Amino acid sequence: MASIRVVVVDDSALVRSLLKTFIDRQPDMQCVGTAADPFAAREVIRELSPDVVTLDIEMPRMDGLEFLSRLMKLRPTPVVMVSTLTERGAEATMRALELGAVDFVSKPRLGVSEGLNQLAEEICDKIRAAARSRIHRRVQTAPAAAAAAAPAGTAAAHGTAGA
Repeated sequence: MASIRVVVVDDSALVRSLLKTFIDRQPDMQCVGTAADPFAAREVIRELSPDVVTLDIEMPRMDGLEFLSRLMKLRPTPVVMVSTLTERGAEATMRALELGAVDFVSKPRLGVSEGLNQLAEEICDKIRAAARSRIHRRVQTAPAAAAAAAPAGTAAAHGTAGA
């Protein structure tokens, strides 16, 4: 079985390092890249085409929710949110799931290293589940939008235009 290719996006070097270590210890997954902010993440994701992205919310230059929204429009990819803001029932969590995140893990606020070590198995299980998920574009592609806008009975509505 091919390894699950993961990109970790978090502004904390400690969190990036810990997540990379947890992921690389798994026989069925590999951290292929990391990024400290969404702008670096965009390039890493474009270059490496990961199967799953882990994503923090609070980051410099652009927050993770805005990045998630853009990612899902341009390059839908399974995302597991890993943030202090993603707790069960929290507004940020609900928004992330609405935008297309597959799941979330609540990052500890104190004792980050010890807390993440305790969550390592859960994080890896959620990455595996995310890799199995099917992500679809939230925005229609141009041909699909044209077909949807065409009146019934036209060639575009039947998918025969330009074939």
